[in-house]
Amino acid sequence: MQPADAAPRYLGVLLALNVTFLLVSDFTGSRIIAIFGVGVSVTVFYFPFSYLIGDVLTEVYGYAQSRRVIWISMFCSIAGSGIAKAQLLVPAASFFAYDPAFRHIFSPGVKVSLAGLLAFFAGDISNSYVLAKMKIWDRGKRLWARFACSTLVGEGVNTALFYGIALRGVLPGDLLIRAIAVGWAIKVLVEIAMLPVSYRVVRLLKQAENLDHYDYGTNFNPFIIR
Repeated sequence: MQPADAAPRYLGVLLALNVTFLLVSDFTGSRIIAIFGVGVSVTVFYFPFSYLIGDVLTEVYGYAQSRRVIWISMFCSIAGSGIAKAQLLVPAASFFAYDPAFRHIFSPGVKVSLAGLLAFFAGDISNSYVLAKMKIWDRGKRLWARFACSTLVGEGVNTALFYGIALRGVLPGDLLIRAIAVGWAIKVLVEIAMLPVSYRVVRLLKQAENLDHYDYGTNFNPFIIR
């Protein structure tokens, strides 16, 4: 096992990747594509990678480290959104014809922004909690099962909250439910398809860090920031 005072070697890399996927999702989430005739956000194809990262974080480093990464990522999202809004205060050059498009893209409504933050936090925390608990209950066996189950729960919470808050009143009830179902299914399928990669990353990280954390005695309060 890793000495108590040893700093994780690759935790910072996972944090950077998580922040990257979150920020990209923040700025592209309003782009709607059609899948099976249902409108869903284009982020269904790459936002699941943040859950893959969350799974790896919890599996190798434990719930507390994953929770810390979630909080840091959320603060980065808030900062990024704030900067994106602040730059709109600077007048565009008179010859810049695309300013209205920039203002449209970088001016999401308050409801959409809050929905995104709440969905990210609740979904990622749920994902990490389920995985950490299942690892204890199953004594570290069946990695595929806890990755799959935590994803089902986490992505379900994320999708239901974001679509339910951001698009309620925008889409008819039946279409909203279909959009939630399709978005959730695609996110889960993407992560399941990546299971072979997840397995290899987990194995390599456990070897490199000499660490395989079990959350015995962990305080699972999601609002602890450390």
